[in-house]
Amino acid sequence: MINRIFNRIRLKFFPSHFDKEVNRWLQDGGDEAMRFNYDLNENSVVMDLGGYKGQWASDIFSMYNCRIMIFEPVQSFSESIKNRFRFNSKIQVFNYALGSNKREEEIFLSENGSSIFLNRGLKVLIKFQDIKDFFETNNIKRIDLLKINIEGGEYEVLSRLIESNLITCIENIQVQFHNIESDSKIKMNNIQLMLQNTHKPTYQYEFVWENWVRK
Repeated sequence: MINRIFNRIRLKFFPSHFDKEVNRWLQDGGDEAMRFNYDLNENSVVMDLGGYKGQWASDIFSMYNCRIMIFEPVQSFSESIKNRFRFNSKIQVFNYALGSNKREEEIFLSENGSSIFLNRGLKVLIKFQDIKDFFETNNIKRIDLLKINIEGGEYEVLSRLIESNLITCIENIQVQFHNIESDSKIKMNNIQLMLQNTHKPTYQYEFVWENWVRK
């Protein structure tokens, strides 16, 4: 009770930069105004990195009838998504994460905040595949929308896409950067700087959500 009261006082009188960004995001319309507003159609291809329960993918599909590839490395979450879309041939579910190489790692479970960087709670083993190999194996030439919400893994994924020049195949990049380590902001700024070579931001809310569209 005391903690809840303290948090309300802090948010009202001493908001952090992150609090202000969240408020700005909500005041500007939040998810409804920005995270689903794209020029997509039934021929578009969408990649969803960090599927969790599949709600974002479900909303995008209901609006645009597009093809969606969902990547969810936690088996229980992945099986739930597969069951949810079992009658939908346009939605594929992959039970692994995409990163810079093929490997296995432990992930700490915390619902939609599950992360390999969490260091607390129940942990399970997950698989990674190299995103470059995935593009090449599946002959992917264009992605209309890449959504990334992977609790710190975004730095690895985007760096791999940039270094391999596969970033040029992606029309829109919707990403939530996470402030998980002392150098997270530096990493984020470096990636944003490199993204400017091929993309430009359409909206940016620091450590909340941002979108980059290909120039």
